[in-house]
Amino acid sequence: MERIGILTGGGDAPGLNAVIRAVVKTAAGVYNIGVTGIRDGFEGLVRPDGAIALTPDKVRGILPRGGTILGAANRGNPFAVRTVVDGEEKTVDASDQVMERIEGLGLDALIVVGGDGTLRISLELFEKGCPIIGVPKTIDNDIAGTELTFGFDTAVSMATEAIDRLHTTAEAHHRVMVLELMGRDAGFITLQAGIAGGADVILIPEIPFDYQSIARKIRERADDGRTFSIIAAAEGAYPVGEDQVFQDKDTESQKTRLGGIGAEVAEEISRLCGVEARVTVLGHLQRGGSPTSFDRWLATRYGAAAVRLVIQRRFGRMVCLQGGVVGDIDLATALAQPKRVGLQSESILTARGLGICLGD
Repeated sequence: MERIGILTGGGDAPGLNAVIRAVVKTAAGVYNIGVTGIRDGFEGLVRPDGAIALTPDKVRGILPRGGTILGAANRGNPFAVRTVVDGEEKTVDASDQVMERIEGLGLDALIVVGGDGTLRISLELFEKGCPIIGVPKTIDNDIAGTELTFGFDTAVSMATEAIDRLHTTAEAHHRVMVLELMGRDAGFITLQAGIAGGADVILIPEIPFDYQSIARKIRERADDGRTFSIIAAAEGAYPVGEDQVFQDKDTESQKTRLGGIGAEVAEEISRLCGVEARVTVLGHLQRGGSPTSFDRWLATRYGAAAVRLVIQRRFGRMVCLQGGVVGDIDLATALAQPKRVGLQSESILTARGLGICLGD
C-alpha cells in the first residue's frame, strides 16, 4: 500500500476538511502512505488537472474551515456523463475511463466522502473492481447505515439559532414567523432544530400537513394570549394531497430544486387566521461556515477509521457510527433504504408531548 486517493462529492458540508486532514495525517504519520486529493468530486477523475498531492503541510489549519479544499460537485456521475457527439447531446458511460485514471494515478484505494448519491456511485465503482471506502456526509442525516453524519450538527445549530432570533421579532411585532429549512425528503434538521428552538409548528416531509391543523394551533395560541407563533418548515414538506413545491429546474443536471413552501404556508396562514406572517429562508447558511466541535470530532474519527479500513483492505465498506462507536458497514447494506424520521420515533413523541403541532 503506497498511495490512496480521496474525493469529496455532492454538496458541501461542515466537517469535510476535518475528514481530509484526518486521512492525510493518519496515512502519512502512522502508515507512511501518500495521499492524492481528487478535485471536484468524480469530475476530477476525468480531468487531466483533477489530482493534487496532499501532505500534512497542505492540510495544516483546515480543521475549523467549512467547505472543502478539494471542491465538491453535485454533478459528475462517471456512469452518466453528458457530452456532445456530432452536435448531439448524449449521455455516455465513462466509468472505464475513471478506472484507468485511478490506476494511472497509482492509487491503491479511493476514499469517497459523500451523501447518498455519491456513495451509490461509489458502490457501482466498487462492483467494477475499484477498491473503495465510503465516508457518509450529509447535513440531512438521511443515510440509514449510520446514526449520524457529520455536518448535521452544524446545520441544526445554525437552524436553532435562527429560530431563537426569529422569536424576538415575532413576539415584538405579534407575527407568525415561518422559517424554511433544508430537508428534501427527510425532516431531521427541521424536527431537531424546531424542538431545540421552541417552534410551535414543525412541518416535515414525512408528515403531509393540513393548513386547518396549523391554523387551529395559531388560533389556540392567540386565544391564550400568545400573539405570535414560530413555524419551522422543511423545504420538502407539503400539504395533504398536493406535491412538493419547486422553485425551478436545474436544466444542466435535470434536477429540480425545492423551495417556496415557506412562502405558501405564510400566505395561507395569513388568509386563514387574519394575522401577519413573514417567511425567512435560511438556505445555504445551514451548510456553510465553521463546523461545530461535534462535527469536527466525528469527521476526524471517520477519516482515521477510513484509513484503517484501507490498510485492512476491507473495501466496499462505509464507516459509520453505531451506539456511539465508530465502526463500518457494507456499502450496499448502508444504502439499501434511505433513513427517514420515524412516525413513532422518540423525537416525534417528544414533539407531540410538548404540544407542538406537526400539521396532521
